[in-house]
Amino acid sequence: MSEEKTPKILIVEDDERLAGLTQEYLIRNGLEVGIETDGAKAIRRIIADQPDLLVLDVMLPGADGLTICREVRPQFSNPILMLTARTEDMDQVLGLEMGADDYVAKPVQPRVLLARIRALLRRSENAINEDVPQRLEFDDLVIDNGGRSVSLGGKNVDFTSAEYDLLWLLASNAGRILSREDIFERLRGIEYDGQDRSIDVRISRIRPKIGDDPENPKRIKTVRSKGYLFVKEGQS
Repeated sequence: MSEEKTPKILIVEDDERLAGLTQEYLIRNGLEVGIETDGAKAIRRIIADQPDLLVLDVMLPGADGLTICREVRPQFSNPILMLTARTEDMDQVLGLEMGADDYVAKPVQPRVLLARIRALLRRSENAINEDVPQRLEFDDLVIDNGGRSVSLGGKNVDFTSAEYDLLWLLASNAGRILSREDIFERLRGIEYDGQDRSIDVRISRIRPKIGDDPENPKRIKTVRSKGYLFVKEGQS
């Protein structure tokens, strides 16, 4: 029997003391953890090393976290967890628009950070549901959960891991309205606080990728006060 692979985490954080303490805690909890303190160097390291998950601070020397997220996304599909010391929603929304999967506000307790990391790592591991066909087709849109790939009109479309997980959740429940509470519980393992906009931001990024008109969506509909609906064939 082969041994279970230890997830590799890269922390990009310029506060060396904080990064070191975080590294020690995560290693004690079964993760392999590296540290990078310079933003510009981090871009090259992320693309070269392809860690299983990236913990990325927003405020960095060399290149800030938002820039790093935007630069690496075309070549890095694993989860990105952003850390922000700011309280404004703008950083959070910008991070998600750049391709981040989740975010936490600093200072964050190590156990909370560990829980978020484990939730992101679990998402890919638990993506396959035996009760659902692993290939879904909606006219010219094909979603293959085996390869975690999406094609539209025969052409592959790039998705971040968080975007893909949300699309698969909606599509595999086509015809059923999923509330934000449902989505948060299924994808992030936490309760919806009534204010988090990450799902809305992600939906706005997914729609044009699957040929949906953001102004008049036909595939992913917003159902007022209820949630989101992926439309089945023949359903309006």
